[in-house]
Amino acid sequence: MLFRKKVESACVYCLHATVLDGENAVCRKHGVVDLWGKCASFKYDPLKREPENDAGGISSDFDESDFEI
Repeated sequence: MLFRKKVESACVYCLHATVLDGENAVCRKHGVVDLWGKCASFKYDPLKREPENDAGGISSDFDESDFEI
């Protein structure tokens, strides 16, 4: 879930960090850090989470007649 109460602490989701590349981030408090590292200064930023791509079981096998009234 995107807004669950218990979130794993990782620099990639932290308010203080900005992602540099696929492995590192720049933290305001600790400098260059590992994306999946963690520290006591962690503060969750929900806008940094990317939700899982779940189509919910919707099929893409539609044709034009499916959208006619």
